[in-house]
Amino acid sequence: MLELRPNCECCDRDLPPQSGEARICTFECTFCIDCADSRFQGVCPNCEGDLAPRPIRPDSKLHRFPASLRRINKAHAVCAKPPPRPPLDEWPSGHGVTH
Repeated sequence: MLELRPNCECCDRDLPPQSGEARICTFECTFCIDCADSRFQGVCPNCEGDLAPRPIRPDSKLHRFPASLRRINKAHAVCAKPPPRPPLDEWPSGHGVTH
């Protein structure tokens, strides 16, 4: 059964069991979608496997099969710096950027 870890092991962002923003590898290394895509380009930095969307455990099963509470943080060099920013033309409107 999947462990459903509660956080991104790179940036420590909370990833509750119902989050569609979690990505995992076959060893259940867990990352948020932002770190998985922008920092690791969809490849797990631990095992070099693919990072795929983590399945969502139905609420009706969480009581009997709860998600993990154990937070994992790893000291990947790329995690020490902020993720790359998208080009200004890809920013949503209303972010205070003037051209």
